[in-house]
Amino acid sequence: MLKKPLLRRRQKKQTAKPRKKVFNNIVENKLINRVSYEKYREKVRDVYDGPQGALLATCSLLSGHIALGDRLLRERRFDLRGARQILDVGSGAGQIAKHVLKYADRDARLTCFDLSLEMMRRARTRLKSASPRHLVADLTRLPFADGAFDCVTCGYVLEHLPDARSGLSELARVMRPGAKMLLLTTEDNFSGAWTSRFWFCRTYNRQELFRTCRDLGLAWNKELWFSRMHKMLRAGGICVEIVKE
Repeated sequence: MLKKPLLRRRQKKQTAKPRKKVFNNIVENKLINRVSYEKYREKVRDVYDGPQGALLATCSLLSGHIALGDRLLRERRFDLRGARQILDVGSGAGQIAKHVLKYADRDARLTCFDLSLEMMRRARTRLKSASPRHLVADLTRLPFADGAFDCVTCGYVLEHLPDARSGLSELARVMRPGAKMLLLTTEDNFSGAWTSRFWFCRTYNRQELFRTCRDLGLAWNKELWFSRMHKMLRAGGICVEIVKE
């Protein structure tokens, strides 16, 4: 039988929050924790309305994320077949939306939104399609009815919220029971810390995010990796298929 002091230490260790590595913690951008959400949201809008936002599609291309994201949907590791109402969260320059238009069923309806009006304009220009519905919206206050969508794609948006719960709860609300979500977000590792510094975002711990999703009835159906190399190196951030229970 474990002695009481040892038992208490083990229980404390199991419930303690994971600690970030010191270097990652130094590099990571902390603006999201220093100002109000309203001020931070204005900063994010300025970043994506400006030169950095204009370079977003190019950065995604150079990093390989466009090709790797295309492969996830092309190989049906995240399968869009059967989805009728699809929501693309924080569409940016339309990187994921372009894949959705390519691999979703022809009768699927795609709705794209972003906090930045300028990014929505860039997405329209890049997609060259009249099919998607585009609008400006805040992830924490979505202008959609409950259960409006049976599929969601959310790529690198959640890290622009101080608390994942505020955005995930809204996504859970607009998802139908059984709806699935492709969620990609920046992880609290070395590459994630540098991503945070450039894009003024935060990072998430994998275990903490899993628990938050579970509490909201969003079950992690499977973890996805861009390639075997990404899985081996634990690189590419958090990428999961989630199902609303």
